[in-house]
Amino acid sequence: AVPSSPCFGGARPPRFLSCGEMDADGPSFAVPALGAAGVCLLFTRYLWRGLLKHPTGKRVANMQLDLLAQQIKSGAMAFLREEYRQMAGVVVVVAVMLCILFMRYPVTGSASDGAHVAAAFVAGASLSALAGWAGMLVATDANVRTTVACALGSLNDGLQVAFTAGSVMGFMVVALGLGGLTAAFAAIRAGAADDVEALQLLSGFSFGASTAALFARVAGGIYTKAADVAADLVGKVEAGIDEDDPHNPAVIADNVGDNVGDVAGMGADLFESYVGSILAAATLGASDPAKVALPFWLSAAGALCAICGFFLVSTKQQGSGWNVHLGSLMWAMEKGFYGAGALFLVATAIMVHALFETDEARALFACIFVGLAEGITIGKATEYFTSFDHRPVISIKDQGYTGPATVVIQGLSVGMFSTVPCAALLALGILLCAWLAGGYGIAIASVGMLSTLGITLASDAYGPVADNAGGLAELAGLHADVRQKTDSLDALGNTTAAVGKGFAIGSAVLTSLSLLAAFKDQIDLPAGAFDVCDPVVLSGVLLGAMLPFLFGALTMLSVGKAAGAIIQEVRRQFREVKNRNGVTLMDAIRRASQGEHIPAEEDVAPDSDRCVALATRAAIQEMMAPALFAILSPLTIGFLVGPRCLMGALAGATASGCVLAVAMANAGGAWDNAKKLCEKLGIKKEAVGKACIVADTVGDPFKDTSGPALNILIKLMAITALTVSPLLKGREDWETWRSGVVLLSAGASATVALIRSGALSWGSAAAAPKAAPEGAYPHSPGIGA
Repeated sequence: AVPSSPCFGGARPPRFLSCGEMDADGPSFAVPALGAAGVCLLFTRYLWRGLLKHPTGKRVANMQLDLLAQQIKSGAMAFLREEYRQMAGVVVVVAVMLCILFMRYPVTGSASDGAHVAAAFVAGASLSALAGWAGMLVATDANVRTTVACALGSLNDGLQVAFTAGSVMGFMVVALGLGGLTAAFAAIRAGAADDVEALQLLSGFSFGASTAALFARVAGGIYTKAADVAADLVGKVEAGIDEDDPHNPAVIADNVGDNVGDVAGMGADLFESYVGSILAAATLGASDPAKVALPFWLSAAGALCAICGFFLVSTKQQGSGWNVHLGSLMWAMEKGFYGAGALFLVATAIMVHALFETDEARALFACIFVGLAEGITIGKATEYFTSFDHRPVISIKDQGYTGPATVVIQGLSVGMFSTVPCAALLALGILLCAWLAGGYGIAIASVGMLSTLGITLASDAYGPVADNAGGLAELAGLHADVRQKTDSLDALGNTTAAVGKGFAIGSAVLTSLSLLAAFKDQIDLPAGAFDVCDPVVLSGVLLGAMLPFLFGALTMLSVGKAAGAIIQEVRRQFREVKNRNGVTLMDAIRRASQGEHIPAEEDVAPDSDRCVALATRAAIQEMMAPALFAILSPLTIGFLVGPRCLMGALAGATASGCVLAVAMANAGGAWDNAKKLCEKLGIKKEAVGKACIVADTVGDPFKDTSGPALNILIKLMAITALTVSPLLKGREDWETWRSGVVLLSAGASATVALIRSGALSWGSAAAAPKAAPEGAYPHSPGIGA
């Protein structure tokens, strides 16, 4: 129920039927939502077919482009197959557990509740995985086409190809998320007494999406940054070669990692936020059919408006490499965002006034506007702290003249400072929406923020395609003017990636708060039960605040161990890989570094597939420990101590995870663009440039592994709690301690097993990479030590 507010007036006329009813006298929530999902699917088919018509390397008589692109694609799909194989086992186990629990403690009084929750869980995980698979396919098809578009045409031609690929990912997530959730709700509602019961069972869908996101974000993040750190440290710092030099054995794994982390990973992250925000808003408004329908209708309208915004994206900028003005180039995409947002606000005004009385409609419209505006303003704040057009990144570069340590210190301070505007904006929005429409207002604001997700996600998924296009141009030895265009696209991609991470964090916080409010409603404890001064609640807050730090530590440790193994392999190949004439890979690097042209028959090709396989195996193994703690922690706290302690843990994790994720993501993004600024200024091989490269390798797991993974943690904890809320409803502290002890014992046993397998360890001296010998590299002797 929505608390009293000065913005509410009289009762609304009863013109809206229950959402589960299909009646000709009133609209159903399902029709517009399923219709919009179908339009998005048709639009993605149209985009994908158009994308495949663009020429590949064969058109520019460079078959190496196609071979390299195929190598990246095969590595990316091999990783996804292994990731999904591991995920399938977890999904089956969790689905069986949910089925048993809800058969024993049914929500509707029917034993079929178990099957409904388990089926919803499997559907959520499967659709999230399907969206990631489709996005990965199109991204790896588009990279070579973007390179060729830049070779044959203008910067805008390359932008259109890359952005089209990102749009396929964006609208696929919207289509499967909105369509899947709506269809699941309609199916469950048919057998439930009312919307309240149906929505309790529907939480399994969002739980499944969260589980898939956990695998995609964490495993993908470990993979991409392990490969990136190894390629940077051994290639650029030790050997002094360029970022995408074909002699670097880790460069293909690095390009594969761009896709698995920033396409499949980000897609799964926002898929989870998207369906979670709709579910949370509908759950909080479950007693009012219009409030149940509103988030579905808003998402449908936003999807259609985002399609219109797609056609506004274009640029007249020239490809001038890193000298491009990012603000001007960013406008190419911002036109699409703002156009879609403006159309969405018009559609929102029509819908809320059709469904609600005037005063209530105005309050809800204001909440939706706040959510949409917060998404934009958080993105702009992130852009200020991470773009090399602005002072924070320039100050980090300037610290490079005194060494890597001061660059790291400056970047950390920038990341910490960047939490101020983000936290202030979120707090202001939460307070305003709560004043206007209570908990439902906060939830509907998160729906508003994610309403035009199709085009927002497209801008983020565009980045890896542009990055890969630049890598292919350098690996295939294309003309410098092609690389200038791809560098301009990559510069834009770095900025949109940073902005996208800020948006993802903001949406994760609002979604988590909405799910938290829904959980509080579901467990039905008396007023005052969640007093923060109560020892049980405060203990939960402390435990919850600790969990993001534990999760971040585990993921960063995983990146370090995986990167160490790849570094060892790259150094081995430098020493031991030879051509038929006995020339080593290191000898070829020395000749190339001196500017000598090496004929193809005398060159040495690295074994890139070995690094790809090594990164895949390490990422899958290393993600198990973070996944275990993320799933079991809320369950153990909730059943061992009780729902009050769990409520405190959710609040603590949300607050702690929000600021930690912002600090890590923005520090990492700022270090990355400080390195890019050195490339722009032509000083990347000088001492200042190498200092910034070292700092960037520190920031890689910050911005692409641990920081983004915290989004998943806080949402997964919240949706896990909401899913099991019927089992905790009305429970006193320690009432279900026996179940908690079982969960605690299971977690302890799994932890011991992970320690024994080596998946959870500090690493060993035997696995540590050996220092590079003095003089091994022509540019930076001894730095590898």
